[in-house]
Amino acid sequence: MKPVVHYSAIEGRSIAYWGLLGTFGLFLLLGLGAVWVMEHNGHYVTGMNNQVIWGLPHVFAVFMIIAASGILNVASIASVFGKKMYKPLSRLSALMAVAFLAGGLMVLMLDLGRPDRLVIAATYLNPKSVFAWNILLYPGFFGAVAVYIWFMMERRMNKYSHQIGLFAFVWRLLLTTGTGSIFGFVVARNGYDASILAPMFIIMSFGFGLAIYILSLMATCRWTGRELGDSVLRQLKNLLGVFIAAMFYFIFVFHLTSLYGTENHGFENFILADGGMFTQLFWIGWVLIGLVLPIAIVYHPSMSKSRTWIGIASAMVIIGGLASMYVIIIGGQVYPMPLFPGFEVSSSFGDGTIASYSPSIWELGLGIGGIALALAMTTFAIKVLPFIPNSLSDELMDPHYKPAEDVVEADAAETNAA
Repeated sequence: MKPVVHYSAIEGRSIAYWGLLGTFGLFLLLGLGAVWVMEHNGHYVTGMNNQVIWGLPHVFAVFMIIAASGILNVASIASVFGKKMYKPLSRLSALMAVAFLAGGLMVLMLDLGRPDRLVIAATYLNPKSVFAWNILLYPGFFGAVAVYIWFMMERRMNKYSHQIGLFAFVWRLLLTTGTGSIFGFVVARNGYDASILAPMFIIMSFGFGLAIYILSLMATCRWTGRELGDSVLRQLKNLLGVFIAAMFYFIFVFHLTSLYGTENHGFENFILADGGMFTQLFWIGWVLIGLVLPIAIVYHPSMSKSRTWIGIASAMVIIGGLASMYVIIIGGQVYPMPLFPGFEVSSSFGDGTIASYSPSIWELGLGIGGIALALAMTTFAIKVLPFIPNSLSDELMDPHYKPAEDVVEADAAETNAA
């Protein structure tokens, strides 16, 4: 008889637990304090200007929003594609998806200013605006995943988890497509105007979300004393390698197709060769740290078996993800718009020149505050409700698991037969 996976909430009574939750709360308060400084003094205290209107907070916000979609991928693999090994991982996956979307939207709304006017954006929609589409996509994601969690936790609703899981899967693809289209539909900027950004954001969400999930699962099991078998980690690690390779492919195609158009040569030269910090972030932060080194670790014969190295590879993917968002969002803005193609443009407003941008400590504080909110929500929720399996041991999770005694007896039988 196959062992049954049981769930339970963590006790959360230790000093370490409350210290961790308090640390997240402190960073959240610091982030809200940064918002107060920016709103009270004006955006001149930030590094943003007339050319760079989406700063470092947008880097954090977009990263967290697409990562939220990718984190849900673990649950989707179980309910939509029928992979039973991923089913015990689904509850935490759905929880973290909601938490990271909430953190990303907090950063986004507070960075744009006047969050109290959000109700106007929600009630007066412009159907030609991708931002207006997202006003509908974000609440829909919250609703779909909330129902998904309910169906997974309520025994009598388990039979409908496949249907709601499929709906949530399709909705999150729409959400990430909408986020990528925010940039892909901006035809005025060479760094944005590309339809491939929508599918590229989808595959990037898979990689970023899974990397965050792996680190969170490893930390949760370690700190709560719950067993995490090698089979689960091996499957997640191998899947991460596939997503990293897919990201590599999309990045290659994106820049190759951009180079094919003569009008994009200036921007591509800026990002790939002469962009200073942006070129370094692209090759060192995005390509080397975010792609090459993690995939080398994941498929290395010995390092891929080390939990420490798997954690390092996941952290590298996250660092590379933040670097990629900085290159795409900030790099696409600092490069001048082609106001009059074929002519040199100059003015007292800095037209035709590379813009400057240096993020302030307040922007960084807001971004970190969003991450703190997501982690605090997750930490508190696993204390209140049973999101975590009591055990993810190989005996429970690996369909081909054989106890050590059975292996010894089988070897002895083969020896006697010989």
